[in-house]
Amino acid sequence: MIARYQAIERILSHIREADLVVSTTGMISRELFTLDDRPGNFYMIGSMGLASAMGLGLAIQAPHKRVFVLEGDGSALMSLGTLPLISSEQPSNLFHIILDNEAYESTGGQPSISSQFDLAETARSAGYPWTRRVDDLEELESALTEVTAAGQLSLIVVKAGIAPVDGIPRVSHTPEQIRDRFKSAVQA
Repeated sequence: MIARYQAIERILSHIREADLVVSTTGMISRELFTLDDRPGNFYMIGSMGLASAMGLGLAIQAPHKRVFVLEGDGSALMSLGTLPLISSEQPSNLFHIILDNEAYESTGGQPSISSQFDLAETARSAGYPWTRRVDDLEELESALTEVTAAGQLSLIVVKAGIAPVDGIPRVSHTPEQIRDRFKSAVQA
């Protein structure tokens, strides 16, 4: 398994300046904020389960931008109905990444059901043209290189471990600041 923090670092190595990133509430947003705070990041504060729907809207409204959605298994499970909706729209600029640690880490590490439920297969069944589950950094690198070159709707499920990193601060921007700077990045 990959440490989530390392997976986010690897994903960031494929993010261009003009790309948009939507990250789910909790540790994923906190780690993204710590690793690379930028106007093109939208941190979903207190809105678990909505990152993929927001990513779909952005991909449709800004077809000239690549949109990366970073969410956890808990968030993805909370919004499974969004998968067929995303698939029906087939936005070629949407890269959906689920960091699956089989837990609701931000609320105490309670287990999710993703150990018994294949999120990549679910997305494939919903109509995603490209899905992959990865278990290590080498597989993640290969998958990211492939999907960003192909330019089609895709989903990568990254099996990540619970490996808390000490000193990860909360996102310090207000929701209004996140909105305003992200709006500028979308319009750029």
